[in-house]
Amino acid sequence: MTIESQKEVTVKVKGIGTYQIKPGMTAAEFIKNTLPATEYPAMAGIMDNTLYDLHHVIDGSCEIEMVYPNSEAGMRIYRRTVAFLLIKACRDLYPEQTLIIKHSLSNGLYCEFINWQPSTEDIENLQKQMQEMIVRNLPINKMTVPKEEARSIFARQGQMDKVKLLEFRDKHQVHIYELDGFYEYFYGYMMPYTGLINCFRLLNYPPGLILQTPEKENPGHIEEYREQPKLAQIYQEAKQWAEMLDTPHVAALNDIITHGDAGDLIRVNEALHEKKIAYIADRICCDPRIRLVLISGPSSSGKTTFAQRLLIQLRVNGRRPVMISLDDYFVDRDLTPRDENGDFDFEALEALKLDLFNDHLTRLIKGEEVETPIYSFTDGCCAVKGRMTRVPPGEPIIIEGIHGLNEHLTWRIPREQKFKIYISALTQLNIDYTNRIPTTDSRLLRRILRDSRTRGYSARQTLERWPSVRRGEESNIFPFQENADVMFNSSLVYELSVLRPYVKPLLLEISSEYPQNVEAKRLLKFLSYFQELEVDEVPNNSILREFVGGSCFKV
Repeated sequence: MTIESQKEVTVKVKGIGTYQIKPGMTAAEFIKNTLPATEYPAMAGIMDNTLYDLHHVIDGSCEIEMVYPNSEAGMRIYRRTVAFLLIKACRDLYPEQTLIIKHSLSNGLYCEFINWQPSTEDIENLQKQMQEMIVRNLPINKMTVPKEEARSIFARQGQMDKVKLLEFRDKHQVHIYELDGFYEYFYGYMMPYTGLINCFRLLNYPPGLILQTPEKENPGHIEEYREQPKLAQIYQEAKQWAEMLDTPHVAALNDIITHGDAGDLIRVNEALHEKKIAYIADRICCDPRIRLVLISGPSSSGKTTFAQRLLIQLRVNGRRPVMISLDDYFVDRDLTPRDENGDFDFEALEALKLDLFNDHLTRLIKGEEVETPIYSFTDGCCAVKGRMTRVPPGEPIIIEGIHGLNEHLTWRIPREQKFKIYISALTQLNIDYTNRIPTTDSRLLRRILRDSRTRGYSARQTLERWPSVRRGEESNIFPFQENADVMFNSSLVYELSVLRPYVKPLLLEISSEYPQNVEAKRLLKFLSYFQELEVDEVPNNSILREFVGGSCFKV
């Protein structure tokens, strides 16, 4: 039966109602003409655990769950659309300049231009141009075109990064978006009209700018920008590494792999890691007051491998460090605090025996021998007998855990005796100049593989737990980032090409009957941009080995 021959179809909207409509209208038209007004505009819809944008044509009866900006998926679409407006404004006002959407920084998105630093007046002009597009409520049109036609469009616009990227796409048809005569390619969905944007801010942040949008927890409000100079500095280091490796975007990486030069890339990238770890060890050894080395970072940052490699570099300096596991200081299972859902909150600071931990640290620093506990996750309590531990006089104690940057963890130890290290996989690679790679995605892919390999979890189970992990990071890690004495970027420019053949089949196991299918499809599309790379040339002491296996360390 054709769409024209059907009189009406039934559309059930979760939490709102059931409606009879004529088939053939887009989801955007359905929302505008049929649904009651909501506090925030819908960004997309979920049908059969698949995300659809508002350009989607409703051609049959269905059930839809509307996606709003107070969700992760909704806010991604909102931010992507605001970025499109910024890209278009730059093209209108400064057509000779090339904008790069770089990375998140504090509560904003850092962007910069190639070989051009905008002034405060330039930033103000860009904001006005974006606001004018919003007032005009221009349509953002989605088009499906042959891949070669898309490459021709972007070649005419001078976007050779996209031309090269699409060369490696394994699809014959691609989706592109058009705004007032300008075309863009995104690996995620867009809103259908500029007028749906109601909240953004541009800030001058030399040498680039900060694009601010609301957080999903409060979609109608933008928080004041919070400076994070140490994080900004480590991102600048990441930029320098990317330039050194000649990998500004995925197309450049794919070129290196295709031409058989990945081995050199891997060796140089790993050498950069080793050089930075050696530098950190040298800093620790230069200050005889330092007795505690505290390593913290979000999930799947590679903390365990980093700690082992730092220990080796300290030994190269003639030191004899001792490692202590924070996990051994968990309280008994029945005393563990619970989260808002009633589940055990193992990431809460109160889940640790802080008084005992600080007493042991104080005594170890004095040179005393103590019986450190041995915690059993199976039994939910410590063994009857612990291990006798002593630290050689003046030597550092290495402690790795999520609370390492929080002063309350080691409250009895003077600050001058502590050296704090923040580690995270801060991706230095873009998909292309206007499509960034979120650090969170890289860590999530690492975790999916490690959970499958070492814990027997399916990708669906990892995705199901991920929001809880992220909430723990927001509470226990990110607020303390700037307390670090040094930051280490554990990202490797080549790693997603190595991860792809491992993670792809795990994600494909998630069928449409599960809500996690939405996120699985997004990640699969993301991985599709990368040429695969064999793991053989990855050294066995690499941080990546913590996730793919074959590490020379006990991880």
